[in-house]
Formats: sequence, structure tokens, C-alpha cells
Amino acid sequence: MKKFFKDFGAFIARGNAIDLAVGIVIGGAFNNIIKSLVNDIIMPFISLIARTDIAGLYWVMKGTATFDDATGQIILSEDAILLTYGKFFQSILDFFIIALAIFITIRIIARLKKQLDDVKELLLKKKEIEPVAVVASMPPKPTQEELLTEIRDLLKPKA
Repeated sequence: MKKFFKDFGAFIARGNAIDLAVGIVIGGAFNNIIKSLVNDIIMPFISLIARTDIAGLYWVMKGTATFDDATGQIILSEDAILLTYGKFFQSILDFFIIALAIFITIRIIARLKKQLDDVKELLLKKKEIEPVAVVASMPPKPTQEELLTEIRDLLKPKA
């Protein structure tokens, strides 16, 4: 049993599990952002164009179904069977919007990384050139004797 916990501790300490946990938490937060984008921003525009809520589309295969305007719910007969194809279309639309959002995010991150790498490369090139010019233009350092003489002169009582 000791070996199990020792191996588990080594697994956790490796960093892979921590990276995975961080990825899952960030993925969950990103998922909430995308769901809000789809449900609160994009779908109202699509519903405005289509004049209906896509997720609410259905086909009555058997029995009867009526829509109650007061409650906004579908009232089904006991033997009613619905094919709710609107939810399926909504899931497909969500998938494409999520995929597009991830693609755009990755593309932006890649561009920023490339710009950062370009700036790093430029700075490294400048470091190779400028320090030589800076060193050449700096005045020579004072010798130890000159520094001691200056300290002595500062410490002399003013007469």
C-alpha cells in the first residue's frame, strides 16, 4: 500500500496531472463563455432571422401537441411522441461555433507568440551590437588609488 501512495505522489508531482487539471478548469470556463456567446448573442440573431427558436423545433410523430402561449410550454397528449430535431440542430450549431472560437483563439495566440519571438530575436540582435558601443563610450573606471584618494579628501575635516 505504501508503494501505491508513493507512486501516486510521484505521479502528481510530475506535473502532468496538474497541467491536466488546469486544462480542465480553463476548458470548463471557456466552455461557459462559448455557451453564453451562442445562447445569449448569436442565437437571438438567428431566431430573429428564422423567426423561431431553433432549439424549440419539433415534429409530432404520434398524438397531439399544442403550444400554450401563456406558459410557453408544449402540452402533449398522453400518447404523443416528439422528434425534437431543433435540439439536434442547436447542438450542431454550438459545435461549429465552439470550433470556430477555438480556431480563432489558437490563431490569435499563434500570432502573438510569433510577434513575441520576433521581438525576442530583435532584442537579442541588439544586445549583441549595442553593448560594444556602450562599453566603448563609457569613461574608464577609476583605479583603487583614485577612489581611496577621493574618500580621504571627503573625510578630511574642512579647514
